Amino acid sequence: MTQKSQLAKLGLFDAKVPRYTSYPTAPHFHNDVGPDLYADWISQITPGSQVSLYVHVPFCRRLCWFCACRTQGTQSDAPVRAYLEVLKAELTLLGQHLPEDVSLSRLHWGGGTPTLLAPDMMTDLAQAIREVAPLAPDAEFSVEIDPNEIDDARLDALAAAGMNRASIGVQDFDDEIQQTIGRIQGFDITREAVEKIRARGIYSLNADILFGLPHQTQARMTESVQKLLSLNPDRVALYGYAHVPWMARRQTMIPSEALPTPEARLDLFETARKLFTWDGYAEIGIDHFATQEDGLTIAQKAGNLKRNFQGYTDDQSDVLLAVGASSIARFPQGYAQNAPATSAHTKAIREGRFSTSRGHVFQGEDKLRSRLIEALMCDFRIDSQEILSTFDISAEKLAAMFSNVDREFPNMLRVTPEGLSVPMSSRPLTRMIARSFDAYDLSKAGHSSAI
Repeated sequence: MTQKSQLAKLGLFDAKVPRYTSYPTAPHFHNDVGPDLYADWISQITPGSQVSLYVHVPFCRRLCWFCACRTQGTQSDAPVRAYLEVLKAELTLLGQHLPEDVSLSRLHWGGGTPTLLAPDMMTDLAQAIREVAPLAPDAEFSVEIDPNEIDDARLDALAAAGMNRASIGVQDFDDEIQQTIGRIQGFDITREAVEKIRARGIYSLNADILFGLPHQTQARMTESVQKLLSLNPDRVALYGYAHVPWMARRQTMIPSEALPTPEARLDLFETARKLFTWDGYAEIGIDHFATQEDGLTIAQKAGNLKRNFQGYTDDQSDVLLAVGASSIARFPQGYAQNAPATSAHTKAIREGRFSTSRGHVFQGEDKLRSRLIEALMCDFRIDSQEILSTFDISAEKLAAMFSNVDREFPNMLRVTPEGLSVPMSSRPLTRMIARSFDAYDLSKAGHSSAI
């Protein structure tokens, strides 16, 4: 039996599973986490510790049809400037609850399009953040940059604010594919943006590229990856396009008949994967690649790789704060999400309270299962001794959990007294294997394809 036949028999090409950037996943959040509990969690952060901060800017000049993020279009700066004032007020509120001497190990501006901010707005936001929690000496400050929405003045402002890592969305360089997904971004404008970023001493570069797009072929995938490689990114996220028009109505603009089959999606992924590894990149988890000197590669080799809402990270902080509409914070106690609608978020902040509208309090086996899933997603291996020494679980129960998963994926895993591991040939199944450790009902969540 061929590998594809084995994968098909196990349901890879039909399965809908979470990406597991959290556990439990966001569809299982509920409204028992509100502003008061969120404020209490903030106050319990250890004084003098380092935390991460995510800032969400939901605005875009244009709404790309492929995108399923919480964004809204605007052609003027007026709503963006109003939103900046809300962010500043939210940061002030955060500072009122944050213990003393907390600093930032990671700061990430995402969206939407953070580079929609005018230079003075970027400077204003960075200053407001520093007043609440300064960057640690070795902090990483990253910003999602749209090459169509960046110029010298904004790059100067970001560099002056301390940005030391840039993240650029590529998706695909093919003209027909760009037209079909509503994202026009030529290679030349992308290369020019990269050159301007590096001219300011910012050498750490992330890039996102998608497989599974309409009209995408292995030849087109090859050409786009080779163009991306010519830009020498430090990290690449190779995400599968999630076609979920029932969740993101703009995706109805994309003709479903032009999408590749699940089997073709796997071929597209393998085509890109081989090109990245042939060029010397290390494979990081299920969908990232990094140079041998990059922090992700170092963390993976040390067994310290983590996974969060931005994908894979080497950040070791156990607290991720989040400001802006729809953003999600993580604490040792659980998750807290701001109101998704900008209007509701704005109203709450202007009334002097957090907009926290839902979340999840860790209970029962949540942390155990979260670690089992994260270990699979990051290392393709669960170390029995680590689990037994960290969590209140017997060796017999852990072995029974492994046996159940092994039976579900016969001859596809390695189960030994030392733990459970996923061989290279079975790694396309990783999200499905992780799902086997998920205790929540996934039947109505509407997740994306497993491949």
